[in-house]
Amino acid sequence: MNKVVENVEQALVGIEDGMTLMLGGFGLCGIPENSIGELVRKGVKNLTCISNNAGVDDFGLGLLLQGKQIKKMISSYVGENDEFERQMLSGELEVDLIPQGSLAERCRAGGAGIPAFYTPAGFGTEVAEGKEIRIYNGKPHILENALTADFAIVKAWKGDAAGNLIYKATARNFNPMMAMAGKITIAEVEELVPIGSLDPNQIHTPGIFVQRIFQGNNFEKRIEQRTVQKRVEEI
Repeated sequence: MNKVVENVEQALVGIEDGMTLMLGGFGLCGIPENSIGELVRKGVKNLTCISNNAGVDDFGLGLLLQGKQIKKMISSYVGENDEFERQMLSGELEVDLIPQGSLAERCRAGGAGIPAFYTPAGFGTEVAEGKEIRIYNGKPHILENALTADFAIVKAWKGDAAGNLIYKATARNFNPMMAMAGKITIAEVEELVPIGSLDPNQIHTPGIFVQRIFQGNNFEKRIEQRTVQKRVEEI
């Protein structure tokens, strides 16, 4: 199977209105920038997007929110995105906020073929409303269903033609779990290398989970909040 496609346009063929997408990243770190830009250009709408958050107003998934392309967000927090907050509070956007660890585990469970699991996270809050509760080791646990998607779109540092992926530092975040949970997984990489170039011990996502891979370009890698300390002049 030839997994390499020439560009982002070919990679995203088949994504249509009303589909469910998983998009890797945490804030603006490790997001598939090229793919999000192509989704904006394609104009697909009524999407359900599963992502830790929705970027910022003018970058990342915030661009899809600006164009009213997203019908529902499944996330763990609103973050720095004022438009996300506005659409959620006005009722324009359906939002399912999930504890961050539960979101990660629901994606991992989806990729592992586990339909549901029990967790204490969220008990006693709105998160638990309408969900089955059981007692384990004297503690109440709520039943959480696994998450899967029509397409999972992830960003990696390096990948080979077989779809094996390596993520860099904190840009790994949600990408490995989501790569497992898509019916079709698309990998956007900074560097596409020949098969055999990657050390097997360093691979985070085995190629078996990836159906399409392409080398992206012009990555901005924006930082949401830059905090610096004034340099103390040496005396």
